[in-house]
Amino acid sequence: MSALSAFLHPAVPTEEKELVISKRFLGADGKPVPFKIRALTQEENSSLLKASTRKKKVGQQWQDEMDANEYSSRMIVAATVFPDFHSAELCENYNTKDPVQIPGKMLLSGEFLKLITAINELSGLDEGPDEEAKN
Repeated sequence: MSALSAFLHPAVPTEEKELVISKRFLGADGKPVPFKIRALTQEENSSLLKASTRKKKVGQQWQDEMDANEYSSRMIVAATVFPDFHSAELCENYNTKDPVQIPGKMLLSGEFLKLITAINELSGLDEGPDEEAKN
């Protein structure tokens, strides 16, 4: 079997992780309910970047401008397995039809940062190319 076969059938990133990001979200037992997140593929990441980018006219030229807040919210929605931000019940509770708006309405700033940091780590976005080369 050649070394190329490793690239023909890579392991699917099915890694999931549970983490408690806040003591505000309590279950019936009074204990904090964890969020369940998963890793994102580069294909998914590219799609999120594209959806978060708008054309902006600068002088006589149009330039792409990425909305970092929208990108982070889209990343949270895409990578969060539980709670499901697409849930009609969550959308109704936070008075929106757009799941991308829910993380900003639901989470405090520190909770948002903790969740996006965990998603980045799980997806391998916490290390730059130089750090990967060292490892």
